[in-house]
Amino acid sequence: MSGKAGPVNGGNSGRGGQGRVTPRGRAVLRARPAALALAAVTVAVAAGCATAPGPGHGAATARAAARPAAAARAVDKSQASAKTAAACDPVAASLAPLGPPAVTPGSYMARIKARGYLIAGVDQSTYHFGYLNPLDGQIEGFDIDMIRAVAQAIFGRQDKVEFKSISDAQRITAVTSGSVDIVAHTMTITCDRLQQVDFSSVYFDAHQRVLIPDNSAAAGGLADLGGQKVCATEGSDSVTTIQDYPTHPKVVQEPFWTDCLVLLQQDQVAAVSTDDAILYGLQAQDPFTKVVGPELTDEPYGLAMSRQHQDFVRFVNAVLAGEESDGAWEKSYQHWVSPVHQKPPTPEYAG
Repeated sequence: MSGKAGPVNGGNSGRGGQGRVTPRGRAVLRARPAALALAAVTVAVAAGCATAPGPGHGAATARAAARPAAAARAVDKSQASAKTAAACDPVAASLAPLGPPAVTPGSYMARIKARGYLIAGVDQSTYHFGYLNPLDGQIEGFDIDMIRAVAQAIFGRQDKVEFKSISDAQRITAVTSGSVDIVAHTMTITCDRLQQVDFSSVYFDAHQRVLIPDNSAAAGGLADLGGQKVCATEGSDSVTTIQDYPTHPKVVQEPFWTDCLVLLQQDQVAAVSTDDAILYGLQAQDPFTKVVGPELTDEPYGLAMSRQHQDFVRFVNAVLAGEESDGAWEKSYQHWVSPVHQKPPTPEYAG
């Protein structure tokens, strides 16, 4: 466990305070200590590190078999455009390492090293994965550990990184424009995205679920939220899953997940739906919420890079393979995500 807390209402959430607070919202705010309303340092440490469960990591076939038929149909529909746009296997679409990570002359890694620092596009409001710690002003989390490992392999130092805070909607353009070398931002590998950027091998498996207030009756997730407002971030694949769900929830899109949390706290939306890895972080920041419903999708996370730098993709995959084999991945997982024992995803490559 990290022993550190992220902000309750990070990102653009400050504007949420201008909205109407409903009776339920007033009751919740009265119940929260002042520290929770401002930063939730004590509560987030207790709830996020001690009690928040980690995402499940069962076999893909077992997960698919366990989904309700309606949810499975929604997932199939939401992913249909990606599958028809480009025949691919997102889990096995990356390039294999050519050996241990090495900065060879003329490589993209050599250009990064000559610059003096790695430029990484990251989130600063997703607790547990990439968030700005209010206690020390540092961006921390599981995704950040992966980036620091890449910097260590290039420079021999983990601190040679320039972090650029970006939203979900900015992840692709940040890579294709060349403004960053790499993106680590709870980013799911999809066939559509693989037409625009390259990804590392899968370094984390997540699954879309639903976050609701603890007094909500929508324990079935999207199945119980027909016609109700459900929040997701702009540019996330969670939006499509919500839109295509058979009960027809109404999607509300915001720049950051903490914006969605504020809307939930103010009763302006009935739920938030995205990857369980993100939802558990939101739950840790607001213990008056709960994660519910079945696993709606499989969300394999990858580090995004330019398609012009395949040597860098292979290099990063060599770094990830090292993290997974020497126990560093599991140490980071237990520190940020869940104290339970968990093995990393088995890497698969296209060539």
